[in-house]
Amino acid sequence: MASVAKIAMHLKGKYMFKAILVNKDDQGYRTELAQVDEASLPEGEVRVKVSYSTLNYKDGLAITGKGPVVRSFPMVPGIDFAGEVMESSSPDFKVGDMVLLNGWGVGEGHWGGLAQQARVKADWLIPLPKGFTPKQALAIGTAGYTAMLCVMALQKHGLKPSDGEVLVTGAAGGVGSFAITLLSKLGFTVVASTGRLEEADYLRKLGVAEVIDRAILSAPGKPLAKERWAAVVDSVGSHTLANACAQTKSDGAVAACGLAQGMDFPSSVAPFILRGITLYGINSVTVPRAKRIAAYEQLASLVDLQTLEAISHEISLEESIKYASELMAGNVRGRVIVDVNR
Repeated sequence: MASVAKIAMHLKGKYMFKAILVNKDDQGYRTELAQVDEASLPEGEVRVKVSYSTLNYKDGLAITGKGPVVRSFPMVPGIDFAGEVMESSSPDFKVGDMVLLNGWGVGEGHWGGLAQQARVKADWLIPLPKGFTPKQALAIGTAGYTAMLCVMALQKHGLKPSDGEVLVTGAAGGVGSFAITLLSKLGFTVVASTGRLEEADYLRKLGVAEVIDRAILSAPGKPLAKERWAAVVDSVGSHTLANACAQTKSDGAVAACGLAQGMDFPSSVAPFILRGITLYGINSVTVPRAKRIAAYEQLASLVDLQTLEAISHEISLEESIKYASELMAGNVRGRVIVDVNR
């Protein structure tokens, strides 16, 4: 891992590149746009010229310091990126290949994508999915890919549109927006839970049949409630997840992938042993390459360019610091794509 001494600020030369740099020392926790020497890049078989990254909830935690997600300092956040191979010692990739990365602890314990260059292990990369430009792939990014994994878990469970309504919590966020889009495209009736009721028109355009206030689910509830949901995609956790489970129909399924409300799960065994529901934990970080490719193949068949434009907007690398605070405050809709070269 790079040392502080290797971080060269405001220097000029062909080996320098821009990056968002998070540091923690006797001066405190801070994040800044820096000029970094490429010699500071961590070890890895493949060096990538990054085209786009994105701003995810975990990146917001890293940039603002509001969650202990960064495991070593200094750190370049950014849990996903797309770009072109500049250098490779792996037989799997050659110079000029377009590649994509989601997860693998990048942006937490290994320098990530909010930079103009990255060096990573070859096993962490997949070829840029067919049919996508780097920008389009990152409009989907970790959020869309995670939503697809949630939907795949529900599909494997045997869920059918005729089974009933599917609840999506954190609906106006990145994962929620994509979950709505995917489920609607597959013919499901989707109900969106959000704390931003002013986003109701946006959510309806994505395909929801009904929008409910998150307050209905976010307070402590009963171990069992009236059955309503055939399935749930939850990116919120805590009481919201517990109440969603309590309201899930017999033999239904819940896919949990986030902790926006909290990491706790104040539930009981009642929904599981009295209604036979299944809770699927969705880990998008260390998914094998074959499953990643399968997820993107299904995304390519379900997501159109018009939807990507509606769900996402683009910012510059420098703007990602400001937007991280807005993201943590719950003021950001959908996906934020970061053009690291502007």
